[in-house]
Amino acid sequence: MSEITNDNAPEKEQSDTDKPTVKKIRNLRMVWERAIKYPKQITFAAIALFVAAMATLAIPLGFKSIVDDGFASSGGDIAPYFQSLLGIVAILSVATAFRFYFVSWLGERVVADIRLAVQRNLLRLAPGFFEENRPSEIASRMTSDTAIIEQIVGTTVSVALRNIVIGIGGIIFLFTLAPTLTAGLLLGIPIVIVPIVLIGRKLTNVSRFSQDRVADVGAMVSETLGAMKIVQAFGQEDREHKRFQGAVEDTFDTAKRRIRLRAALTAVVIALVFTGITLLMWRGAIGVSEGEISGGTIAAFVLIGGLVAGAFGALTEVYGDLLRGAGAAGRLAELLAEEPGIAAPASPIALPEPPRGQISFDNVTFAYPTRPETAALKNFSLKVSPGETVAVVGPSGAGKSTLFQLAQRFYDPEGGSVRIDGVALPSADPADIRERMALVPQDTVLFAASARDNLRYGKWDATDEEIWAAARAANAEKFLLDLPDGLDSFMGEAGTRLSGGQRQRVAIARALLRQTPILLLDEATSALDAESEKLVQDALERLMRDRTTIVIAHRLATIRSADRIIVMDEGHIVEQGDHDSLIAQSGLYAKLAELQFNGAEQSKAAVAF
Repeated sequence: MSEITNDNAPEKEQSDTDKPTVKKIRNLRMVWERAIKYPKQITFAAIALFVAAMATLAIPLGFKSIVDDGFASSGGDIAPYFQSLLGIVAILSVATAFRFYFVSWLGERVVADIRLAVQRNLLRLAPGFFEENRPSEIASRMTSDTAIIEQIVGTTVSVALRNIVIGIGGIIFLFTLAPTLTAGLLLGIPIVIVPIVLIGRKLTNVSRFSQDRVADVGAMVSETLGAMKIVQAFGQEDREHKRFQGAVEDTFDTAKRRIRLRAALTAVVIALVFTGITLLMWRGAIGVSEGEISGGTIAAFVLIGGLVAGAFGALTEVYGDLLRGAGAAGRLAELLAEEPGIAAPASPIALPEPPRGQISFDNVTFAYPTRPETAALKNFSLKVSPGETVAVVGPSGAGKSTLFQLAQRFYDPEGGSVRIDGVALPSADPADIRERMALVPQDTVLFAASARDNLRYGKWDATDEEIWAAARAANAEKFLLDLPDGLDSFMGEAGTRLSGGQRQRVAIARALLRQTPILLLDEATSALDAESEKLVQDALERLMRDRTTIVIAHRLATIRSADRIIVMDEGHIVEQGDHDSLIAQSGLYAKLAELQFNGAEQSKAAVAF
C-alpha cells in the first residue's frame, strides 16, 4: 500500500524543484477532464467571454469615432456616437454577467465532482491506508485544495481567457490603427515572457509547499478540537496554542515567500510592459504632431494599448494562480489515483448459502504495514465452529484485535489463510465477507446523526418496528424513549449526548438489527460502571444466541460462559480450554485471573473498610 506524497520534508521540496513547470501545469488536466463533461455551460461561457472581450475592445474604437468623426462632423451632433458607446457598454455588462454565471457554475460543479470522486475512492481504500496517512490531512485536501480548484475554474481560467482574447484582439486592432507602433509593441513581448518562466518555476514549488503548510494547520485544528477534553483535563491549552502558533507562523513564512515571488513577478512584468507602452505612446504623440495619424487614432491606440498591457500584466498573476491550482490538483489527483490494497478479485467466489458462520485461521503470519518488523501473528491457527462462542484473552499486544482485522479482510496475511465457511477471503468479495459479520467495537462509533440513523446503520432499510425490537433486546429502549424526539433525536458529535453505557447499547442494538451469522465483540463492556455493564452483558447474551461469536475481553468474569477460551501471547495461542480447566493449568490465564479477581476482592474490602 503506497503512501500519499507528503511534501513536508525539505528533500521533497528540493525534488519538486527539479520537476519541469510544464509537468506541474499538466496536473490541471484532471480538472479539465471533469469540466468537459459540461459542454453546454462551457460553450455559453466561451460565447459570453468572447462577446465581453470584444465589447471591451470596441469601447476605445467608439472613442476614436467620437474624436475623429463626432467632433469633426459639420452638424456637431455627437449624440449618435455616444449612444453607440452606451450600447457597447450595455452589451459588455450583460455578457460579463452571463460569463460570471456560467464560469462560477462550472467551478462549483467541477469542485463538487472532484470531492465526490475523491470521497468515493477513499471509501474503497483499506483502513491501513489511513494509518499511514493522516485523515485530518486528507480532509484538508478535500477542503482547502478544492477551494483553490474552484477559484481556478470559476475565476482564474475565465480571467486568463478573457485577457488572452483581449490581448490578441487588441494587437489585431492595434495593427489596423498603427502597424509601425504595434510592431514595436510586439518586439517587447519576449522581454515580458522570460521573467514569467524563470520566476514561475520557483513559484510553482513554493505554492505547493504553501498548501502543505495550510494542510498541516487544518490537521492540527482537527486533532486538537477532537481531543479538547483531554487538552483541558491535562491543562495543555497554552502548549497547544504555542504548537498551533508555530504551525501558523510556518504557514505565514511560506506564504511570504510565495507573495514575494508573485510581487516581484508582477512588478517586473508591469514595469516592462508599461515602459514599452509609454515609449510607444511617446512615438505616437510625435506622429500626431507631424500629422501622420489622427488624434482619434492615437486616443484609441492609447486605450487599446493600455488594455493589452493590462491583459498581459494580469496574466502574470493568473499564471501564479494556475501554479497554485496545479499543486492543489496534483495533491487531489494522488488521492484519486490511490488503488485499494484490498479489493474483490475479477471473478469472486460466492460464499455458501445458507451461511454457517465458520471461521478458520490456518498458519497465519501477519505484520502491520506501519510495523513490518514486528509480527502481530506468528503461524497462528484457530478454527471456530458454527454457533460456537470463543473468547480471546491475553496481554496487550498479544494480537487479539488483529484477528478481527483479518477476519473482516481489512488486511491480508503474509502467510497462511483466513477462511469463512471454507472460502479463502482473498477469493471472495470483501463486501460479501463483511455482510456476514456484525461488530461491537471497544470504542463505540456513533455518527452526528439521529438515533434512528445510528441504529439502522448496518441495515438501512429497517423499519421502526425492527429498530425498536433491537433496542428492546439491547436494553436501550428506555433511554431512547426518554430522548426529546425519540428516534429522531440528534446524537451529537460522536454520540456525545449519550453516556458510555448508552452508546455501547446502541452499538449492540445496531449489531442485533444487522442479523448476521458471525458476531465480533471487542471489549464491549470495557470502562463501564457495574450497572451499565450488567445491562450491556444481558444484551450481549441475547445477541450471541445462535451466532458464531468471537469475544475479545480483558474482564475475565464476562467470558466464563464461553464455549472455549483461547489465551494469546506474542502472536500465537499459548493455552485454550474452558475457564475451570485453564485455572487448573496455572498458566498465563490463571495469572491474569488471579490479578483481576484478587484485585477486585481487595477493592471491595477497601470500600467496606
